[in-house]
Amino acid sequence: MNILGISAFYHDSAACLIQNGKIVAAAQEERFTRKKHDEGFPVHASTYCLDHAGLSIDELDAIVFYDKPFLKFERLLETYLSFAPRGIRSFITAIPVWLKEKMFLKRLIYEELRKVGEYKKDEVNLLFPEHHLSHAASAFYPSKYEEAAILTIDGVGEWATASICHGKGKDITMLKELQFPHSLGLLYSAFTYFLGFKVNSGEYKLMGLAPYGNPDSKLMEEYITKIKEELVDIRDDGSIWLNQEYFSYATGLRMVNDKKWESLFGFPKREGEGELQQHEADLALAIQKVTEEIVVKMAAHAKELTGAKAICMAGGVALNCVANGKLQNEGIFDEVYIQPAAGDAGGAVGAALAALHIYFGEDRKTESPDSMQGAYLGPEFYSLDVERALRRFKPKYVQLDEKELYPKVAKILDEGNVVGWFQGRMEFGPRALGGRSIVADPRRTDMQKKLNLKIKYRESFRPFAPSVLAEEVSIYFEMESDSPYMLLVQPVKEELREKLPEGYNAMPLREKLAVKRSEFPAITHIDFSARIQTVHKETNPEYWKLISAFKDQTGCGMVVNTSFNVRGEPIVCTPEDAYRCFMNTEMDYLVIGEYVFAKEDQPEWTEKIIFEKD
Repeated sequence: MNILGISAFYHDSAACLIQNGKIVAAAQEERFTRKKHDEGFPVHASTYCLDHAGLSIDELDAIVFYDKPFLKFERLLETYLSFAPRGIRSFITAIPVWLKEKMFLKRLIYEELRKVGEYKKDEVNLLFPEHHLSHAASAFYPSKYEEAAILTIDGVGEWATASICHGKGKDITMLKELQFPHSLGLLYSAFTYFLGFKVNSGEYKLMGLAPYGNPDSKLMEEYITKIKEELVDIRDDGSIWLNQEYFSYATGLRMVNDKKWESLFGFPKREGEGELQQHEADLALAIQKVTEEIVVKMAAHAKELTGAKAICMAGGVALNCVANGKLQNEGIFDEVYIQPAAGDAGGAVGAALAALHIYFGEDRKTESPDSMQGAYLGPEFYSLDVERALRRFKPKYVQLDEKELYPKVAKILDEGNVVGWFQGRMEFGPRALGGRSIVADPRRTDMQKKLNLKIKYRESFRPFAPSVLAEEVSIYFEMESDSPYMLLVQPVKEELREKLPEGYNAMPLREKLAVKRSEFPAITHIDFSARIQTVHKETNPEYWKLISAFKDQTGCGMVVNTSFNVRGEPIVCTPEDAYRCFMNTEMDYLVIGEYVFAKEDQPEWTEKIIFEKD
């Protein structure tokens, strides 16, 4: 049985192919079009998935779209009616788009499929599961559990903004829903907007800023009080009620009422490139703590309803790896599993799996550790592909066999160089996991600043993640479990930390950045935490061998890992993308397969690009 899952027309469109019950290919459209968070129909991603399996559209048993557009339209109309006459400008803007495109989504999908390949329209089986069912399916079905609680939290699907389900065998039972306009995802996005970051892409920046807040400050406690008293009422079961007097997302063109928020918190909305102030970091920490409290309460209620020993999570809020770590530490469940592409891209996986197990009724076979193949589901390139793709640039390189490659790159890293690492299949989801990564030495005090300012061209406060050998994670971190998808934050071991100077909490943000916090400063965030990726020999042998070689060279069983891209650009997909990124940054070396490129040896580069804001 062949099923193509599709997510599109909001953000992070993607395609996924299920073949004989297995996830064989999945990719986001942005990687091919080079348009970050591309929302268009995933023509290129769908083409890749079908080509990977050698299939045509006519050989598909179903094409499955990840939500129900008519339910979304119903929510739109009812919301405007409820808030009338507020929102007339937004109504006039939104309705023509819906009438022209979204109301005729089937027709639009049929038209876009013609760009993928020719097919017989009458034989296409087009299915539409609900948005949160797609999220739930994406989390539960790939997991190793026969039974689990399922918690999905995002901005909004059709009506639902969060759901609790019970997964058992091939069945998913919906137990409870939280409905629009009350949404934890939209609450967090409102703070993302107010603190000067871009909604639907800057939420992880807000999460990265939060640890710079002073947890002992009276101001931060006041912010939490104001959030809970004025903005959100949190119930014991984790359900929330948002005071719509402070928000504009239901009917407006902005997230919040700027003047009301300025009056509530005592400072104006931060403009995007404005220098961050301590009170802004304190507010970021306040909403992060409130978010963690709500997630933990929702999960505890899921435990009450299902009695399950494990929980599976998806939806955009499940990408908040700090909240995930907090949930793991609470010990409510024995195990926590998070879909690596937890946002809308992963809806393509869930839609296809929901069709397989619910619509077609196919039995489910669990795999350990899961059936996501380490999220390495994208395109792969071989030696001939690399040489052909880069020939026109006339690059200089050395070609090494496996015995020479890993020790050579380990030595390059030990010397303080930054390396673009391009190996095997591209990752599916927002994280680079050693397939399309930039790697460096975590022991160097200057590495975080170097990577942010000279390679990624982004804000200096942004932390970097460690990729650590799975068998050695407990040597460096307060963590015993696996974290293959970089979706859990845990502290660095106490004995590896440095003592902070007197008056540290009162320091300006810039001065805090310069303080060495552990023996591995490049991966230790300001609160001694790290967003950990455990690297497993079974799922990514090439990356595991690199880190093992680095350990042999230095005694350190981990490297810094950040995504192979620059600000405003998607993660690289092809060898050509990788070489361009390499030449347009101050990266020192590029490794594609067995080819090693040294920056100093390359011909003059004239294709300079200006990096956009993300």
